[in-house]
Amino acid sequence: MKPALMAFALMLVATAMAQTAVETPSWVTPLPVAKVSVASGRPAKVQLRFKIANGYHINSNQPGSELLIPTKLQLNPPTDIGVGSITYPKGRSLTLAVAPDQPLNVYTGEFMIAAKVSAMRTATPGRYKVHGQLKYQACNDRSCFPPKLAPVEFEVSVLKPKAGTGTAHNPPQSPHAHK
Repeated sequence: MKPALMAFALMLVATAMAQTAVETPSWVTPLPVAKVSVASGRPAKVQLRFKIANGYHINSNQPGSELLIPTKLQLNPPTDIGVGSITYPKGRSLTLAVAPDQPLNVYTGEFMIAAKVSAMRTATPGRYKVHGQLKYQACNDRSCFPPKLAPVEFEVSVLKPKAGTGTAHNPPQSPHAHK
């Protein structure tokens, strides 16, 4: 029984080593995000920057063909933080020798995606972490690779309301008060 157990253990180790050797590299690296501060109920813009490995490109969010996988940012904010519009940069046109009549729309080098974030009016002042992922398909001049996910994380600081700018509103006035 022990030889069978030993053979099974060796098979597991060999499988793990093979998977490690076959793991694909990460072609996109998220870069540090500048501090984002929001006042309760007001939007702010966060700029997420990414760096693509030299010699590679990724499809833009509008790659130019239904057969290509577009780049897509997904953000999962905590309860008191909202995510509004996400703005992708324009890609650049790239024509490859394997398909000279089909230009692609791609990102290369560094690129930035902007997103609007806001805090609910009831949000407690403090720091909140927003997690997410960037889905992309990397390619070089010869082939494309399976889609990957790059983790994204940034912090949003909800500011304390300024004195006198709380949620109190002027009471409704009668239209007859100024006759």
